[in-house]
Amino acid sequence: MSQQTNSPVETIRKMLPYTTVAACLALVYVAWVFYARASQNRELQREAEEKSVEQDRKTYELYGSGQLKIMLFYAVPPVVSRGASGQLCYSVSNAASVKIDHGVEDIKPSLSRCVPIQPQRSTTYTLSATAKDGHESQQSVTVQVR
Repeated sequence: MSQQTNSPVETIRKMLPYTTVAACLALVYVAWVFYARASQNRELQREAEEKSVEQDRKTYELYGSGQLKIMLFYAVPPVVSRGASGQLCYSVSNAASVKIDHGVEDIKPSLSRCVPIQPQRSTTYTLSATAKDGHESQQSVTVQVR
């Protein structure tokens, strides 16, 4: 028996077709992964843009429709002990002026504001908001004193 030894060059020549195929398959796989991720990213970006457009529409309807709107008017807490203080919180959109009766401090239109109160007896407070065109809107809240 004769033992045949391959030189390193011959070994490389024999392996070259296999390594070329493996390298090509790896390249195709990497390209496919990048394409799939890019497609997924485009889809996620499209969904995010759709959500943003929908949120903008909702925000416009809530705040920017141009109509006077009292969105919130509430007391914190709704029941106070005699001599204790609380707050009246309000949110209005498209108002030129706002006021709360029963001696509450001068207030300005705001999307989120609270003012201090210290009622001596149960009181119903009324928030009046007026638009630039003169349209007025009112909302009331009662604070009970115990």
